[in-house]
Amino acid sequence: MGFRSYKRLIYYLLAFVAVFLFLVFNLLEFELLSEDGKIDNLSDAFWYSIVTLTTVGYGDLVPTSTGGRAIGYILILLSLGVYGLLIGQVSSIIAKIKENKKIGMYGTDFKNHIVVIGWTNFGKTVIDQLIKAGRKVAIVTKNRENIDLLKELYQDKNLFILYSDYENFELLEKVNIKKSSTVFINLDDDTEKLVYILNLKKEYEGLNYTVTLENSNLKQTFMSAGVTHAISRNEIASRLLASYMFEPDVALFSEEILAFPTTDSDYDMKQYKVLESNPYNGQQYDKAFYDLKKNENVILLGLVRIENGKRIVYKNPSDNFNIKEGDYLLMLMNQKTEKIIRKVFQLHEGV
Repeated sequence: MGFRSYKRLIYYLLAFVAVFLFLVFNLLEFELLSEDGKIDNLSDAFWYSIVTLTTVGYGDLVPTSTGGRAIGYILILLSLGVYGLLIGQVSSIIAKIKENKKIGMYGTDFKNHIVVIGWTNFGKTVIDQLIKAGRKVAIVTKNRENIDLLKELYQDKNLFILYSDYENFELLEKVNIKKSSTVFINLDDDTEKLVYILNLKKEYEGLNYTVTLENSNLKQTFMSAGVTHAISRNEIASRLLASYMFEPDVALFSEEILAFPTTDSDYDMKQYKVLESNPYNGQQYDKAFYDLKKNENVILLGLVRIENGKRIVYKNPSDNFNIKEGDYLLMLMNQKTEKIIRKVFQLHEGV
C-alpha cells in the first residue's frame, strides 16, 4: 500500500469518526428531550451506537424519540458499510499475501541451490534435468506471465520463483543468492550476459557463474570475467553430431549417461565428494576402483582435485594415485546403485 493510499485511508477514518460523533451527540440530544428516553448520558449514547454499528444489538437500550430512531436507522445502514469495508480490506490483504507469495516476495531459505536468471525454452530443458536430479532451483523472471506457466510446469517443493527486474540486484536476496552453488545466467545474447555478470559481481562476491555461449570465441573473455563455466552450445552439439557420424554407439552412450535416469536400471555419471569419514579416503586409486566395481557394481572413471583454486580432472589416473579428502570421485552407476553410494559417501551427489 502506497503513501497516497494510506493518506486516503486516514481521511476516510477521520470522516467516519466525525460522522459517528455527530450522530452520537445528536442521539443524546434527541433522547434527553424525550420524556420516555432511556439514553440519558453520553456513555449510554456511545454504548447504543457501538452495539448497533457492530450489529450486536443487545436491546438493553433503544431510542424512543423520532430523531433518535432515525439516527438508529442511519447507524444500522452504516453498519452494513462498515462490514463491507472490513470484509473488502481483509479480502484485499489475503489476496495481496497470496500474490506476494506467488511472485516470491517472501523469499526462500534454499542453500546450495542453482539460481537461474531468465526464462527461455533452452532454460526449461536445463531446469527439467535439474529438477529430475532433485536439485533445488530458484528462477528469476521479469515477465509476469511466466509465473503461472512455471507454477503449472513445476509443482515441486524444490522450485522457487521470483518476479523481478533483472537489474534489481537488491531483490536477488530473495533467492538467497549468496548461499547458491552456482548462478546460471540465461539471458538472450552473449553481450547482455557479460554485462550482467560484471554488474552482478559488483554487488555479490564469490559467486560461481555458468553461461552458455552463442559465440564460442567469447569463451576466454567470459572466463577472464570470472565465469566458472562457459559452455558453447554449438561446440557441444557439433561434437556430438560428428560422433554420431563415425562412432554412433559412442555418441548414443554419451548422450544416455548425460541424461537423468528414469528407471533403476538406467546408468548415469555421478560425482561424489570424499569426506574425512569416507572409506575411500587415503586409498590408492586401483584399490578403490576394484572395490567399487566388486562391491557396488560402480565404475570409477576418474576424480577431480581442487589445486590452487582450480578444479583439475584426473581421467583414469595411475594405480598408486592416492585419493584425498575433498576430492570428487567420478563414477558410472545406475539409479539403484546410487542409493547405496549415497549411504557410503554420506551425502548427495554434486559440488
